[in-house]
Amino acid sequence: MKTLKWMRAFAVPVFLVASMGAARAETVRVAIGTQDTTINCATGGLMIRELHLLDKYLPHDGKYKDVQYDIQWKDFTSGAPLTNEMVAGRLDFGAMADFPGTLNAAAFKKAGKKSEFITVLSGSTEGSGNGIVVPVGSPVHSLADLKGKTISVPFASTSHAMLLRAIKAQGWDPETDVNIITQAPEVAGSALKAHKIDAHADFVPFADLFPYRGFAQKIYDGSQTHAPTFHGALVNVDYAKQYPEIVVAYLRATIEANRLMAQDPEKYSLLIEKVTGIEATVDYLYHGPLGLQTRDLTWKPEYRQAVASAIDTLKLLKKTDVELDANSIIDDHFIREAFKESGLDYAAALASYAKQPLVANDAQTGKPITRFYDVAQIWVEGESKVRSYAQPQEAFGALESLTKQGRQVRAVFAQDHGTGLKLLAGQAWYVRSANGQIAAFLLRTSADTYAKQVSGNVVDYASARADVAQALAAR
Repeated sequence: MKTLKWMRAFAVPVFLVASMGAARAETVRVAIGTQDTTINCATGGLMIRELHLLDKYLPHDGKYKDVQYDIQWKDFTSGAPLTNEMVAGRLDFGAMADFPGTLNAAAFKKAGKKSEFITVLSGSTEGSGNGIVVPVGSPVHSLADLKGKTISVPFASTSHAMLLRAIKAQGWDPETDVNIITQAPEVAGSALKAHKIDAHADFVPFADLFPYRGFAQKIYDGSQTHAPTFHGALVNVDYAKQYPEIVVAYLRATIEANRLMAQDPEKYSLLIEKVTGIEATVDYLYHGPLGLQTRDLTWKPEYRQAVASAIDTLKLLKKTDVELDANSIIDDHFIREAFKESGLDYAAALASYAKQPLVANDAQTGKPITRFYDVAQIWVEGESKVRSYAQPQEAFGALESLTKQGRQVRAVFAQDHGTGLKLLAGQAWYVRSANGQIAAFLLRTSADTYAKQVSGNVVDYASARADVAQALAAR
């Protein structure tokens, strides 16, 4: 009776009184900053969130026995605002590229704190993923044609570093031989459409997305710089010290997302498209077999070097005055533990440089495909799996049949004959040999060189398809 009088006097709800006698469960925040439109971060953010993978691995024993988790997600279009949120203590994890990740570490150090890279998510030891595009119809076919021209790029990004290296390789002075201006991808897209810039350098996925959308032509791939690049995940070190098991849980979720993507890249490319609006075709270009980048979660020497190069370049650009050491902002012990708990061999993965393999039979002959530099693929609308062909001419022949049947095609892919680089077939140059064989190339200059070697002719995509159609009709 006394309790009821006390409750009425102070207007305390009955359910609150009941809970006051119970032990309060600790709530642990897990706040993750993502970059959904930077699609090679997908296995460290978007997929974990959309498939609720983190829930499977968060600990619920020991000191976490009575813990309740407050999982928070926040999406960003670039690394800088994500870093601001991390430094302010509103995020615990973040996903970004080597350059903004290095700025993240510098910002933390300036604030008397520390952040560390804990895993690579996706990257290229050669530099693929970054690229340079020009407006459709431009007379520019290679980087060498850009002397004296205006090139835009997101400043202090990984693509900015790629551009500076590419210019240096030409023997040019970036201050006088070209006009470099800063533009975000969304601004550059409009500028390319209006032919207001001569070229644009950008990171994943824009150097391939703009060409796919039909208003740009890719003339340079970052792999030509042979300078490693990657996107990875970082953590606030204070948080990692307090909750190391949660860091490992996040990485185990990343490992599972990576496995799912490898098993069914078409399905999860469609998921990325649904969430971000970036076409599944471009997502598959990166995440599918023989893709532009590898989803490599290990700390290869090349990725450590990418961080060291980022530190040096950012100092050169006067974007940071904080002293950093690459090894001090990379911590591989969490990802090693996550591999161990997932039953995987970290040492074997560290030693492997292989792309996601293509295990497929030729859609025309039914025979297993064993040579991959001339593979071509077709993603037919409504089909759950991409069709693979051993040669471009086989794929182009199949396209003629599909067209006659009124079937819609999402995209056609080809592999650069010289480098193995995965290409959107409509963006490639082709060499037609006298025996009817067709080889694809990203660069017109590479196609010209090969044509001389085989006494072939260089043609564009439309002409290559027309040649195959004519040959079929003559049979």
